[in-house]
Amino acid sequence: MNDYILTLSCPDRIGIVHNVTGWLLGLHGNIIDAQQFGDLETERFFLRVHFALPIATPVDELQASFASVAHKFDMDAQINDAQRKARLLLLVSRQGHCLNDLLFRANSGELPVAVAGVVSNHADFKGMAESYGIPFHLLPVSAENRAEQEQQILDLVASESVDVVVLARYMQILSDNMCRALSGRAINIHHSFLPSFKGAKPYHQAHARGVKIIGATAHYVTAALDEGPIIEQDIERVHHAMSSADLTRVGSTIESRVLSRAVRWHVEHRILLNGQRTVVFR
Repeated sequence: MNDYILTLSCPDRIGIVHNVTGWLLGLHGNIIDAQQFGDLETERFFLRVHFALPIATPVDELQASFASVAHKFDMDAQINDAQRKARLLLLVSRQGHCLNDLLFRANSGELPVAVAGVVSNHADFKGMAESYGIPFHLLPVSAENRAEQEQQILDLVASESVDVVVLARYMQILSDNMCRALSGRAINIHHSFLPSFKGAKPYHQAHARGVKIIGATAHYVTAALDEGPIIEQDIERVHHAMSSADLTRVGSTIESRVLSRAVRWHVEHRILLNGQRTVVFR
């Protein structure tokens, strides 16, 4: 199937959809699905169109063809091949539940991605990665070698043509330079609703406070720690009889679920940035 996904955002004004559909008509394109949103606060318009063409066409040719429409409306627009699997690089430390979940979903075909590799500062999950036939890169990090270690990760991103880096409980703070290099293509999972229960043992903190709801947040990585645009959140109710270990177990399940959703929506080109927020087309 020769299908593609067009995503765009621009100042909201009359004629955007008419010009986009007119461009598709000129290509004899057929719209499979279209979703749009106009933000009254920012006065910006967001559109995602999944369309098919009678003849396979290189994405760069489509992008060039659409340039006149994009210029006319001052659009930030991208066209992607809907059949191409995004390439992921997974970063992990010593908690493997999110890594295991993503590897299983990718291997089973439930998640439309190709995992290019797993990077860790510990050797704990070398066997897990290799059991899926995924290259494992052990890159220990310290205050002394952080810049060198991060450059090794960026070199992998370049050499493996990685589309998105996923911090699957990677317990290291990325430098400002690293965040800028991966802007818009690095997703993190945070072990609570932001911005609460930061730091170590979040579920122990939640237990000590007697919370009744725990959750997780997936967001894009920015230089501001845990302040990047939020992609997805979810919760579970808990109660007084549950121990901190019970909360950790429940929390791990939520984290895996939220991160996999965020990754799916990113690779399906369903997320558009709206300042510090996101528009997520379901």
